[in-house]
Amino acid sequence: MTLQQIFYALTTADMGSMNKAAEKLYISQPTLTSAIKELEGETGITIFNRTSRGVTLTADGRDFLMYARQIYQQYELLKEKYSPEGTVRRKFSVSCQHYSFAVKAFANTVNEYDPAQYEFAIKETRTLDVIDDVAQQESEIGILYLSSLNRKYIMKLLNRDSLEFHPLVSCSAYVYLYKGHPLGKEKEITFEQLQDYPYLSFEQGKDSAYYLAEEILSENDYARVVKVNDRATALNLMVGINGYMLCSGIIDEELNGSDFIAIPYKADSQNPNAVMEIGYIVKKNSILSDAGRKYIECLKEYFNK
Repeated sequence: MTLQQIFYALTTADMGSMNKAAEKLYISQPTLTSAIKELEGETGITIFNRTSRGVTLTADGRDFLMYARQIYQQYELLKEKYSPEGTVRRKFSVSCQHYSFAVKAFANTVNEYDPAQYEFAIKETRTLDVIDDVAQQESEIGILYLSSLNRKYIMKLLNRDSLEFHPLVSCSAYVYLYKGHPLGKEKEITFEQLQDYPYLSFEQGKDSAYYLAEEILSENDYARVVKVNDRATALNLMVGINGYMLCSGIIDEELNGSDFIAIPYKADSQNPNAVMEIGYIVKKNSILSDAGRKYIECLKEYFNK
């Protein structure tokens, strides 16, 4: 097994086509096909399903390339650090639920490095995608939360993918809304008061359950629910339809603007509060990169200010 074979397999997986991969690698398709077959013969597994439309990874292939990608990334880092003519930029990526503080910490991290030497990426996405991105090593770090409601299920997913959760901060529920909202001047807001207004929730896919929700107290029975895909749309609907979200109360005003506020949620006997334990996930036994360590440091500084 050679690094070249691994590189060919990774490129083929990324392109989803032997033909397109061969073009990108500047080699003939028969040469690429032969190299992949040799690799499959050496490993004793079928890495790709071949179809008329291209190639897809088998279950064995996905598992194999997860480890192969890590090996090749380490090789690229070695070339960058020790080869005078090395041109490969280091990569750092984060996947997170829709948190402005996660984006702010990412921005602070990026500002610490020369952008010519790093390729940075951040993705605000669904809960399952955060977990999958870290499991497949598309992202080094994932940001999500645990609560009494979702902890058992989320931890089962993390253990399945050899991931570990590191807590950063705990907080109770807040109601996040536009300053001009009819409830905007309240010191506390009850569940009963919220029933006249649309509850905004980040969409998690048609097969998702409430324990994948990004919003705390997602199990409650809300009279009106509107699903959204991004923070910008959520903020617009807070203004346009007097919508609200239930969140940690940790809001970055610099990024989200000063027109929105977080008001404490007031529990009652029928509608109790809950605690969000926000943290980061990584592969078990992994060693964080310099940028990864800096990102976690920026998060901790943000929560401690």
